Amino acid sequence: MFAGFTAAWLHRLDVDPCHPIEIVVSPGSGVRSRSGLIVRRSRLGEVVSVRGLRATSVQRTFHDLRRQLPPVEFLVLADAALRLHLGLFDHLAAPAESPMETRLRWLLLQAGLPRPQVQTALHDSAGRFVGRADLYYPEARLVIEYDGVNHRERLVEDNRRQNLLMNAGFRLLRFTAADLHQRPEIIKALVGQALRVSGTGSLAAGWSG
Repeated sequence: MFAGFTAAWLHRLDVDPCHPIEIVVSPGSGVRSRSGLIVRRSRLGEVVSVRGLRATSVQRTFHDLRRQLPPVEFLVLADAALRLHLGLFDHLAAPAESPMETRLRWLLLQAGLPRPQVQTALHDSAGRFVGRADLYYPEARLVIEYDGVNHRERLVEDNRRQNLLMNAGFRLLRFTAADLHQRPEIIKALVGQALRVSGTGSLAAGWSG
């Protein structure tokens, strides 16, 4: 049966199409790994049918991948499971809307900054909806946005939304994939500084940048 990253792809989680293919066979099987195929030997429980193919269940797939993935990439998959309502992590907080938003949240947590809210609906003083924050610190009224590859296509809409947020008294920081990959220290410094000057000093207590 299919397992590991191949099973994760079949379950429509945020992984790329897999090469090599990963399968699990019983300990006594004569099937061996070869080019393009990784064979693992284990018990064959927790089998489900996904797109007409036999694969490890979502629960077992996550159990297997947890031992292979860095913590942030495992969190990306957990958020994907939440978005797909697969039932595995539904007791946890709302998921980020994209893998890069998850990585941005992880960066802030690893820096020792407070845990932000995720996908929070924001309203002005009259109760009117003005936008949804990717990440949000309510005590500081600080909105943190990840601008993905389609940001330029949505520039007019994003600018209008930013104006509504700022007019409603929210502060906004925007970051891109280049910031995450090439300038993570700048992200941590800017968010930490914004929390410190917000007048809610306890938010960034213990964080020195």
